[in-house]
Amino acid sequence: MNPALDLELRRDIDVAAETLWACWTEPALIERWFCPVPWRATDVEIDLRPGGRFNSVIRGPEGEEMPGRGCYLEVVPQRRLVWTDALTEGFRPAASPFMTGIISFTPIAGGTRYHALVLHADEAARDRHLAMGFDEGWKAATDQLVALARTL
Repeated sequence: MNPALDLELRRDIDVAAETLWACWTEPALIERWFCPVPWRATDVEIDLRPGGRFNSVIRGPEGEEMPGRGCYLEVVPQRRLVWTDALTEGFRPAASPFMTGIISFTPIAGGTRYHALVLHADEAARDRHLAMGFDEGWKAATDQLVALARTL
């Protein structure tokens, strides 16, 4: 990790890695937790393979819409997901890259060590993500992820 460029969230969660994996890879589940309320993710499309798409629309309470198109770089079932918005489906370069996300699920006694690492190309992009509310937003979304996962 490079603190000048990267942001991260770590948490030990009392849910099995397989359940957290399902919440990250099934569109209907992603739509239930991925954005901090009152924001929400819709229109989630997943093709879970390197080169496959990870697309969604983030919708705000005032009618805001932020379409996101991304591409999976690495898929290790129940252990690791890597995706980026620097590429779209089929490794096609994107017009305005912002980040690469690495989500790790490590089984531990009683649950999973969850690690979200978000890489940025430069300090300006990292700072923009912080200003968007990375710390509060990713924490709230992770709380929602855990609450959903505990019901599955």
